[in-house]
Amino acid sequence: MNTQSAFASLGLAEPLLRAIAETGYDTPTPIQAQAIPLVLAGGDLLAAAQTGTGKTAGFTLPVLHLLAANPVHPRATGRPRCLILTPTRELAAQVEESVQTYGKHLPLTSMVMFGGVGIHPQIAALKKRVDILVATPGRLLDHVSQKTLDLSGVEILVLDEADRMLDMGFIRDIRKVLALLPKKRQNLLFSATFSDEIRELANGLLHNPGCVEVARRNTASELVEQSVYAIAQKQKRELLAWLIRAQSWEQVLVFTRTKHGANRLAEYLTKHGIPAAAIHGNKSQSARTRALGDFKDGKLPVLVATDIAARGLDIDQLPQVVNFELPNVAEDYVHRIGRTGRAGASGAAVSLVDGEEMKLLAGIERLIKRRIDRAPMPEGFVPSANPEEEPERPPRHAPRGRHDHARPRHGADSGRPAAPRGRGNSGGNGSGNNGNGKRGNGGGHAAEPRGESGRRAPQQPRAALFSPRSNSGKR
Repeated sequence: MNTQSAFASLGLAEPLLRAIAETGYDTPTPIQAQAIPLVLAGGDLLAAAQTGTGKTAGFTLPVLHLLAANPVHPRATGRPRCLILTPTRELAAQVEESVQTYGKHLPLTSMVMFGGVGIHPQIAALKKRVDILVATPGRLLDHVSQKTLDLSGVEILVLDEADRMLDMGFIRDIRKVLALLPKKRQNLLFSATFSDEIRELANGLLHNPGCVEVARRNTASELVEQSVYAIAQKQKRELLAWLIRAQSWEQVLVFTRTKHGANRLAEYLTKHGIPAAAIHGNKSQSARTRALGDFKDGKLPVLVATDIAARGLDIDQLPQVVNFELPNVAEDYVHRIGRTGRAGASGAAVSLVDGEEMKLLAGIERLIKRRIDRAPMPEGFVPSANPEEEPERPPRHAPRGRHDHARPRHGADSGRPAAPRGRGNSGGNGSGNNGNGKRGNGGGHAAEPRGESGRRAPQQPRAALFSPRSNSGKR
């Protein structure tokens, strides 16, 4: 079956079929095959599938089809017809890339906006026609407050990684955005994991939705070989360095629990002859983009990340993921290891687990409903009797919201400051500072979700999130 006939059976327009063929894809993935016809029918949709199964194309393709099939004249500037919200900058950039790739033969325009970069180029872009806007919530609301963006023409709302978008960290921003949208619109919620609690919240937003779930909930891809090394925390760095050399790993994504831990691990590996860089919310956007680009291009063998990178990193043929520390939230393990084993490729995920993490491991195994293989200590690895410096020991079993893995607090990674700050008029240097220590208006603060300070945004009653219902029906 060729690409043209396989995707044509879904009802997509010829320009989209041509773009798909040029990407080299042969057939729709299960989530695409089930979701695309439902989106094309115009109804609301709740879709869940394992990470790496093509969810992004599952909504970008039908959205592009719908907008192209129903052109609006005249099309006002700064007034998008489709709004796609994502929890992180990296995911926003990836989604925009997908829109550009599949929509290149259509007369539609798109742009991406997020914090950590200057706001003025975005303001200039909004003075032109924008059909599809991909954004993080904080920077989006910055534009609304400056009256540079008009959301009254949104026909389709997409929440990507909807479990994280709808969780308490973003609840205030999401409520503000929903209040600005037309009541009559199409709502699409896509994610890899949906808890019962999040499903209940999503049902308050959707109107008579279709539901697509192509695999058992919260499962890891069967294409990912998972294993665990039981090892003391202070010996983890030595084992990781040994594995990278002994296994000749040329591209490995390593997850730590804290920003400080990511920095220290990257410095340790580099000091021991293994080039590495850290990526997390305290890094400037330019540094994050550069490190990720070098990693994707194969120039950097090791990228050390906090859970900011667990979602939104789409790296072709990434062979290896390492959990230097397990996440406190079991679902984040699924997202972490989902960075490998994507698009039908195989991959491997290794977790380094000390005694105090065994309860976290048990929780992960309950979630994925399988026991992860315990690997014997590799032959030839002899840890030092006295490591040159003992690594930071991350706190164990902390309440949700006090570490880097936690659900995003208000504005997390969207470029909005976590607490009121003075604003300057620069904000374009990627770090959010104007060079003299004052905040710029670029909203460059990129704190990890409810960062290491542990401060929480005021919680809102969950029952009030979508009451009254913000959607009165289909498009």
